[in-house]
Amino acid sequence: MQDHQHVPIDIQTGKLLDWLVDRRHCNLKWQSLVLTIREKINTAIQDMPESEEITQLLSGSYIHYFHCLRIVDLLKGTEASTKNIFGRYSSQRMKDWQEIVALYEKDNTYLVELCSLLVRNINYELPSLRKRITKCQQLQREYSRKEEEGLAGAASQREHFRHACKQYGITGDNVRRELLALIKDLPSQLTEIGVGAQSLGEAIELYQACVGFVCESSEEQVLPMLRFVQRRGNSTVYEWRTGTEPTVVERPSLEEPPEPVEEDAIDWGDFGVELDPGISAEAAGINWGISLDSESKELGGDGVDWGDADPVALQITVLEAGTQAPEGVARGPDALSLLEFPETRNQFIDELMELEIFLSQRAVEMGEEADILSVSQFQLAPAILQGQTREKMVAMVSTLQELIGQLTSLQMQHLFMILASPRYVDRVTEFLQQKLKQAELLALKRELMVQKQQEALQEQAALEPKLDLLLAKTRELQGLIEADISRRYGGRPVNLLGTSL
Repeated sequence: MQDHQHVPIDIQTGKLLDWLVDRRHCNLKWQSLVLTIREKINTAIQDMPESEEITQLLSGSYIHYFHCLRIVDLLKGTEASTKNIFGRYSSQRMKDWQEIVALYEKDNTYLVELCSLLVRNINYELPSLRKRITKCQQLQREYSRKEEEGLAGAASQREHFRHACKQYGITGDNVRRELLALIKDLPSQLTEIGVGAQSLGEAIELYQACVGFVCESSEEQVLPMLRFVQRRGNSTVYEWRTGTEPTVVERPSLEEPPEPVEEDAIDWGDFGVELDPGISAEAAGINWGISLDSESKELGGDGVDWGDADPVALQITVLEAGTQAPEGVARGPDALSLLEFPETRNQFIDELMELEIFLSQRAVEMGEEADILSVSQFQLAPAILQGQTREKMVAMVSTLQELIGQLTSLQMQHLFMILASPRYVDRVTEFLQQKLKQAELLALKRELMVQKQQEALQEQAALEPKLDLLLAKTRELQGLIEADISRRYGGRPVNLLGTSL
């Protein structure tokens, strides 16, 4: 018997209610009785004496049987004056709570309610709070990752903006203004390139001599565009086309295209007269300069008054075929320099590359060990070919490569595109501004992630005390249930399994 008293009673928490019903510790209809008790508790707490401990008990989320027992003990002190000679209390407060305790003890309703609270806390309340806390932690990690992504993305977009501005040769403070300023400086840059091409005279003559010696022809001139720029610099297309300098150069305007005007905003001017559709032009005082009388025949036969000018004195200017301006006037594409006009610029670059390839090949050939055949071939070559050295060839190639690099650099390509289409400035400006806008959006997103991360942290800070309190109450419920069941079985130890608190 003594050994039997020490055998523990192990009960699965999930089957605790069924265990109590199977062993007839409670009634199957305990829930209806609990509802009645809860109604009486809600009514009784409306009229309570002022006591700090009672206030703490009533402030709990759920009042159970043992709370009611403690309230009755406290009321014995506050309601002692209402006790009669038979040991009964005339206070309605005491009667209400004694009735509640009696209903709890009927059919062990308090025990099954405690077990129900324990199961609900373990199966639902605690997992729900833990899940919410875990979710807050996950959100904090996610928001932290997105914050870093936003920070890195904003820095990347700004770096792309700075890199693009560097390619265009601007600082980025005012993209449109700086691009237009570069266009204004472009003619002077191209003039410098034309001046640099003037030092290529010896290289051109060397190429001409080689072509004449190999092809046995000295009449054909090689590199015509390069020769022209070498002699006259970066002159106008008109001078290249006609061979003479223009007397007047009317360069196209590089200003921004005007903004489109809305139809309703068009100002038709003030004619000084408001015409009524029913009033004739003569009545309105308007002289159109056209007469329909017979005298009009004397004016020219067509009824148009040409004024007092002598018809013989009228001059008609005949334009040269293929041009849009009088002789000596450079207008339109003819007013552009050779390096500004796309066709002549491409020809100039092609001839530079042609000369560069020739000189590079000659430098390679001169660096190799000369064989008998090559020596014998150049014995009859012109003196300009025989008097060259490899170092001089390399220096000429370096000069050519520098000129080609200046004309084909990425910055220069963008400037030529802007020169060809002023609308390109709008596209470049929009492209660069889009980088900054994306950086600003990513920065705002980062700030939003910081705010959400703080909100998730605050929510976690509010949930953790609730979890600790619920754990403490759940452990208290577990101890009360184990002690009550142990008392019913002669003090045998009782273990509620599966609580995982």
